[in-house]
Amino acid sequence: MAPPKNAAHYQRLFRARMREQGLVKKEVWILPENAGRLRDVERDLRLTEAVNASGNSKMTAIENKPHDIWTIQTLHQALINDPLFSNGNATLQLVDGTDPCLEVTMNEFGDLPIYITVSGEQIIADAVLWPLTHVKDFHALNDEILRTHKLFPLSTISLDRFPGGEDYYTIFGALSSASLLQNVVLEIETLAANAIKATEAYSQHLA
Repeated sequence: MAPPKNAAHYQRLFRARMREQGLVKKEVWILPENAGRLRDVERDLRLTEAVNASGNSKMTAIENKPHDIWTIQTLHQALINDPLFSNGNATLQLVDGTDPCLEVTMNEFGDLPIYITVSGEQIIADAVLWPLTHVKDFHALNDEILRTHKLFPLSTISLDRFPGGEDYYTIFGALSSASLLQNVVLEIETLAANAIKATEAYSQHLA
């Protein structure tokens, strides 16, 4: 059996995908309180731009067009046709029930599952990191997470109690239900990369 791939492998895949889209990585220095504003600017700057002959850039019509509020069903239909899924980099399943959700399997990230829900004006995407029972000292881990979680852009780490009563650390991202589809896809891809990075960053706290 082939040895498991480490987090660096999955990071290289993610960065390659960003480069394929013509994106480049830039380092910036900001005040900590401006992290949210930088996140919003980064999302906008990742959208495709059309450059005219005079050298001025303008956003394409689809990027400026306001979007209706997504439902879980309309989001499912839209994501199916996105290259992330049509090219086989991820698979998508609509899970029906009292609270329907989308289950995304990130094939490039070792089949990492991500769950997407739509509730009113908000879309939530989350992935399970590890159970609380696997943590050596949860006070030490919680302290480090609070001091370092800003290193994972567009994502936040939380401790959630599952229906069976067991507590799990999860990583999640939230955005408006009126977001452009490109931003939803960006949230999914970034969350997958951050889940791998977080597992690597906090591995010393896990049994």
